[in-house]
Amino acid sequence: MKKDYLEIRWHGRGGQGAITAAKVVAGAAFSSGFAGVVMAPTFGTERRGAPVMTSLKISKTKIYDLSPIEKPDIVVVLDHLLLKEADVTHGLKPGGIIVLNTPMAHETHHFKDFKLATADVTAISVEAGLPHGMVNTGIIGSLERAANLLGIDLLIERIEEEFRTRRPEKNALAARLAYERTATGG
Repeated sequence: MKKDYLEIRWHGRGGQGAITAAKVVAGAAFSSGFAGVVMAPTFGTERRGAPVMTSLKISKTKIYDLSPIEKPDIVVVLDHLLLKEADVTHGLKPGGIIVLNTPMAHETHHFKDFKLATADVTAISVEAGLPHGMVNTGIIGSLERAANLLGIDLLIERIEEEFRTRRPEKNALAARLAYERTATGG
């Protein structure tokens, strides 16, 4: 990771695993030596399919601010349809990164002042043998391709640990394929 302090905001739908994805990345960051790792889910009476959000802060030093992220460095969007329902880029720092699960071509999305990384994580996850809509491990691979955070091998190791009783090899494959197939650029 290039920065000593990084804020990542995750947007998904109930049941997609946004909170679990953030937890996996948090665990990988902590095990790789980051002293400060804070994950703060934001949800109320969510149900499957309802929008959810979580914040993840990663730092080389201890973090004392436990509040939700207001000015993220990276925004991870597990469902491209959320772009029509919420301003997922709200507060995103200029030059920040948007990681987007979308079936549409990379060139069809335009975000001024932001870097964009896209992959059809939904299709990739199904190809890897996961149920339709389970995109959390695949989006971790896309995030790693876009931001070069912790290394894909460490993240896959943490995915296999988190999902050790729930198709670890398929979840790891989804992350690896998404990592390989994520398009990056403006």
